[in-house]
Amino acid sequence: MVATLIRATGDWDVAEECTQDAFALALERWPRDGIPRNTGAWLTTAARNRAIDRARRAATGAAKLQEVAVLSSRNDAPDDEDSGVADDRLRLIFTCCHPALSIEAQVALTLRTLAGLTTAEIARAFLVPEATMAQRLVRAKRKIRNAGIPYRVPPGHMLPERTGAVLGVLYLLFNEGYSATAGTDLMRQNLSGEAVRLGRVLARLMPDEPEALGLLALMLLHDGRRNSRVDAAGDLIPLEEQDRSRWDRASIDEGLAVLAGALRRARPGPYQVQAAIAACHATAARADETDWVEIAALYDRLAVMVPSPVVELNRAVAVAMAEGPRAGLVLLESLEVSGALAGYHLLPATRADLLRRLDRPVEAAEAYRQALEQAPTAAERRYLARRLAETTG
Repeated sequence: MVATLIRATGDWDVAEECTQDAFALALERWPRDGIPRNTGAWLTTAARNRAIDRARRAATGAAKLQEVAVLSSRNDAPDDEDSGVADDRLRLIFTCCHPALSIEAQVALTLRTLAGLTTAEIARAFLVPEATMAQRLVRAKRKIRNAGIPYRVPPGHMLPERTGAVLGVLYLLFNEGYSATAGTDLMRQNLSGEAVRLGRVLARLMPDEPEALGLLALMLLHDGRRNSRVDAAGDLIPLEEQDRSRWDRASIDEGLAVLAGALRRARPGPYQVQAAIAACHATAARADETDWVEIAALYDRLAVMVPSPVVELNRAVAVAMAEGPRAGLVLLESLEVSGALAGYHLLPATRADLLRRLDRPVEAAEAYRQALEQAPTAAERRYLARRLAETTG
């Protein structure tokens, strides 16, 4: 509905508001009149009529009158297109990932509109303040309106130019589901499950795109460990303490097979490298059998492909496990000096863990306190509080 109205009106805000009005009208009328047979068509018509009313009230020139004519002539049938994308939600993701916008704007707008993530959640995913992300979303919507960017499902031959942004949407959608950035629970399984489903659809649509396969493999390998990540009380269980007999071997085996298929295409990319890292964890029978040297080498490669402070933080952890906590602390210190991860709770949490391993409890406790202040979810705060209590005796 939003995509249809954006295409017709050229105004993202109007499209969202009219869609909201349609749902409000449904809440008012359906209890009284009954639920219509085709709820989607009813809602789309109501939203379009609301947009027509708005356009008529604002019709002061030929352009506005043309907008009314376009809206009035539309029917509820799906658009004719030859994209080959059968899944409705994936079609909309491709629609929203318009190459006239920056990759970041494409991903952020799609997560906001189609995935239902809040501006605050998207901001945390991009490691920027919420106000900054809000401004970026406003500027992107304004560009769509002012430049008259058409919002329609691209034909099949134009899908590749949007694939990078679509992969970014699914990646961040999965991440928010697998490790929530706010709330009481560590995981939001509805989000991660939908990302995996869409990843499978995309992999079938683009079987020769190794990064689509790499992302699917990455999500499957992580999702296979989901059942062991929290205990019955919802408290976080770190990877090294997880009961590996509870891992979903079917999901892991599928992920390994998909990764092997991606690597055979000999076009490595960051999602394939991350999947290879996840595979190192998933194939270790015990925590002490994890090949941390290989993981550190893979992070070295990933840091070249995707220069990112979060990648550097994970690389520091891998180096600490491969070469010892002191080596990891050296890498952490440069990250702290840069300020790139200021306010990111996993930086002091990692520092605290390495200091604890070095038997430096006073410094570790201070780092745990800092991480506890910054942790976004209740599950993570409980875990950090438990570690702090252990460290202080």
